[in-house]
Amino acid sequence: MTIALARRYRPKRFADLLVQDHVAAVLRGAVARGRVGHGYLLTGPRGVGKTTAARILAMALNCPNRDAAGDPCGECENCLRVWSGSANLDVVEIDAASNRGVDDARELRERAMYAASREGHHKVYIVDEAHMLTREAWNALLKVLEEPPPGVVFVFATTEPQKIAAAAAPVLSRLQRFDFRRIGPGAIRDRLRQVLEAEGIAADDDALTLIARHADGGMRDALSVLDQCLSFGEGAVTAARVREVLGLVGDELYAEVLALAAERRPEGVFPLVDRLVDAGADVAEFMGGAGETLRALLMVQLGHEPDGLTEAMRLALQRYRDRLEPGDVLRMLRLLAESEGAIRRSTNPRLIVETLLLRWTMLDRIVDLAQVLGEGPRGESTERQPRASAAPPAAPAARSAPVSAPADPPPAAIPAQLDAIRVAWPDLVREVRERSRFLGEALSHTTPAALELPWLTVVLAEPNALFVEVLQAQAQVVEEALRQSVGEAIRLRVTEAAPVGAAASAPRRKLSDTSIKADRLKDFRARDPSLDTAADALDLEIVD
Repeated sequence: MTIALARRYRPKRFADLLVQDHVAAVLRGAVARGRVGHGYLLTGPRGVGKTTAARILAMALNCPNRDAAGDPCGECENCLRVWSGSANLDVVEIDAASNRGVDDARELRERAMYAASREGHHKVYIVDEAHMLTREAWNALLKVLEEPPPGVVFVFATTEPQKIAAAAAPVLSRLQRFDFRRIGPGAIRDRLRQVLEAEGIAADDDALTLIARHADGGMRDALSVLDQCLSFGEGAVTAARVREVLGLVGDELYAEVLALAAERRPEGVFPLVDRLVDAGADVAEFMGGAGETLRALLMVQLGHEPDGLTEAMRLALQRYRDRLEPGDVLRMLRLLAESEGAIRRSTNPRLIVETLLLRWTMLDRIVDLAQVLGEGPRGESTERQPRASAAPPAAPAARSAPVSAPADPPPAAIPAQLDAIRVAWPDLVREVRERSRFLGEALSHTTPAALELPWLTVVLAEPNALFVEVLQAQAQVVEEALRQSVGEAIRLRVTEAAPVGAAASAPRRKLSDTSIKADRLKDFRARDPSLDTAADALDLEIVD
């Protein structure tokens, strides 16, 4: 019978523990100096070497050929029995998930009172999934952990130490705790390469990268997936085979998501999701991968090198690193974080995924302040090209010596007249739409109705509370576009077209002291832009 790779290549020495040097050094030193504690708590994610470290400690304590550094030989009969998990009088492994009650704990306590089978040996009890023990079981073990018999060592392994703290806080003070680290994709990939070389099997770098990324920090999971891939077919392990075994989506689809967002192509969202569903992909898992892609893009934009990338994904990130601003990528990640729970809980996750992808492609872009003031984000000139306007083009000015900064603003393309603004209104709407798609959509439903400088009154064709809200909230964007076109400050006032017959049926407003003062302040604000600005900043009102 073939032994699984995860068992065949389980480490036999402290030095073989992957990225757990901080644990290996302390345990090895304790064995070498004869200062082994009576109780240890090993915590960390699954598959990172907790139970393996406990077995190596048990091997080292009872190995007749142990070296001076504290490592077991790994080859003697005693070491091989412990390493393989075979029956052993002095090393007992207990699964707390199925032996979690107070009676099991009492039996363990009574067995611990017996001496080891040989002089100089230690009795080692390895309790896996220790967080599954009940409060009563911990209470039964408390006394023996506080005053253990000579030569007895307890090793508790758990992925959830917080549950032990909640159920049996006094126990923690009687144990030495070691936190195991999650293993990085690079270290997992290198270890997989070593295993395949020992097996005489070739593999693509991208295939090992996909396995390492899917393992999520667990070496045991990575070896199990590699076993699946080897069972799936003959020959070299390829990226295509790994994707087929794991049901992974190709990196080209994640690159397509970046393209849709960078090029603002919402029409491409539905065909993309259709392809995912037709291929039988899990859309929730796909969005998890999309989040990892955005994270990797953000790291590249901020000058870091993400680990665990295939060559295709590396090229895609380089292609789109300058086409999306880091702030926009961060906002996309925040939208994903807000929707992730709903995607996994929903009975129709496809709809939520499509909505999220549409929001990514229609997201308003962050504009750098330097770009607004006339310089691009990298110091390049971003001066706008002249727009089509109602006024005829002016004659070219005579060439003059260049100056570092213009003293006067450029001549206005549109005269400050209502008719001229109405003619140029579609161009101004188009310009605003480039800055904010939704604001431009709201502005396209308005018509300039009156101009009493500095106020321009626009009327919505139909009542729409959402359009009114966005126009009022982002009025400064429209006002800035008007200032650039007309050449002077213009304030925006938004009104809604009254329904037919509304004027006759509307009740007449009663005059009161408050309404009179409000009308007077409104009149003063309309006369003087500086007073209008001060009224906004200081919240002024007329008192007499």
